[in-house]
Amino acid sequence: MYLRETRRKNKDGSVVGYLQLAHNERHPKTGTSTAKVVHNFGRTDQVDRDALARLVTSISRLLPAEQQVLAQAGGAGEVEVVESRRMGGAWTLDQIWGRLGIGAAIRKAARGRKIDAQAAERVLFALVAQRALEPGSKLAATTWVDQRVAIEDLTGFSDDQAYRAMDFLLDALEDIAAEVFTQVATLLNLDLDIVFVDTTSTYFETEHPDELPELTEPAGDDGITKPVESGARAFGHSKDFRTDLPQVVIAMAVTRDGVPVRCWTFPGNTGDTSIIRTIKDDLAGWNLHRMVWVADRGFASATNRAYLTKGGGHYIHAEKLRHTNSEAAAALARPGRYRQVAGNLRVKEVHVAPGGNGDGDGGMRAQRFVICHNPDQAERDAQVRANLLAHLASLIDGSDAWTARKRDELVGSLKGKPGLRRYLRRTGTGLLRIDQAAVKTETHLDGKWLLRTSDPTLTPEDLAAAYKQLLAVERGWRDMKGHLGLRPVFHHREDRIRAHVQLCWLALLLIRVIENTTDDTWRNVRHELDRMHLVTLQTAEGRVAQGSALTAGHKSILTALDLPEPRRFYDFTAT
Repeated sequence: MYLRETRRKNKDGSVVGYLQLAHNERHPKTGTSTAKVVHNFGRTDQVDRDALARLVTSISRLLPAEQQVLAQAGGAGEVEVVESRRMGGAWTLDQIWGRLGIGAAIRKAARGRKIDAQAAERVLFALVAQRALEPGSKLAATTWVDQRVAIEDLTGFSDDQAYRAMDFLLDALEDIAAEVFTQVATLLNLDLDIVFVDTTSTYFETEHPDELPELTEPAGDDGITKPVESGARAFGHSKDFRTDLPQVVIAMAVTRDGVPVRCWTFPGNTGDTSIIRTIKDDLAGWNLHRMVWVADRGFASATNRAYLTKGGGHYIHAEKLRHTNSEAAAALARPGRYRQVAGNLRVKEVHVAPGGNGDGDGGMRAQRFVICHNPDQAERDAQVRANLLAHLASLIDGSDAWTARKRDELVGSLKGKPGLRRYLRRTGTGLLRIDQAAVKTETHLDGKWLLRTSDPTLTPEDLAAAYKQLLAVERGWRDMKGHLGLRPVFHHREDRIRAHVQLCWLALLLIRVIENTTDDTWRNVRHELDRMHLVTLQTAEGRVAQGSALTAGHKSILTALDLPEPRRFYDFTAT
């Protein structure tokens, strides 16, 4: 039923309008929709508008309170837009947060502790949502929630509340992580046979490492028991090439589908063996019946391999192609035919005895290697090498006429550029030349990578496909440091550093589930959801918050995630 206006043109050319209350009826035979007049209000210029306002008020009594405000606004004055907040991204993340059981796990862990479970869960969600939507400091998060974003059941919080919630998260992390893992593994039906592990480092905006005694690595680390996890800042090898700043090492375990199931933080000078012990022992408590660790070449030491095979576990490691150990060198030199597997990938399996001598006969347990070759990558490697050689040739062009000191300076400048340095040689008289032997050696490595495994059941195809999934871990690090704003980090307490990393882990978990489900990037999804706002309207009758109309993009995302549409009205307040 609706109010319509009809117009009639008189003979003198004047136009008269009439107001009518009508509704549409469908003809029983033709099926066409026609308007049926229920009541005539008379001419538009003569209608009793006060009577219409009374009619609207009378009808609106049967509507919900927030809709009464909008229905009566025409007769009570103008509608004023008080504020507009972004809602789509936070609302969607909140729905996935609840579906994965993260909120329930946090509230469960808060039982018996001196903390408001509901308030802590809401604050932690806000901090995680901030990392996914608009990364900033914890102080900035308080302003973000107070002024810019709409989060259900949270109107604001202080920075002290944020830090107390972070302290609680770290204190209850073991229980929360295990509960989240169980819920996520069950809900998403995760493939847990293969767990990918990799590390990265991040630096801090301070020039001095932590020196407090309670932040140093425990002196009782005997190399066997699990070392204590810590977020102490210390100098160490930097994957960000910032050796001038103190840092921490972050490790992450990821499933075949790229879903991060756990994250750890260690001092910047922690060795790989200690990291492996901690991760393996932590995940062992989660009753994973069969795990094959797929780790990057940084973990490929004999000690790490031995520890990973304890208790029936297995590993897949990448080996260095250059300056590698004797066993890997023997595997690369072993002749044999490649077998074509999926798409553009060829594989060759070889077995090498410990030490690289023979093939494992004589009772010695052979090491299993798989050489993978990608012809497309080989072409790219060859092109990159051609560009490097051309650049190197331009650098040494005319160097025969230089002084010995100038040639030394050029060689010294290339020490930090191994891609160029490996192709440069010096003759007996000190002249600079391109090393053709090195070029020939590198040509044999184009498009190849070498895998070592302890699992005899995986086929070479499985091994190659599994290791390629390490790209999922690397993409996780890029998202951590890019979209989620893992750095810069200004925290001064080691526990806050670890809590900050865990917030990033939870944010990565949410966005990876959304990406896998929608088959789209989080960047695209986030940009579309940013168009969904919660608008607060003020009239003489009261105030109501109303969600903006959904776009086709919003509906597509919600359908892919199997989420209901957000409710239309929020926070009605009558005056």
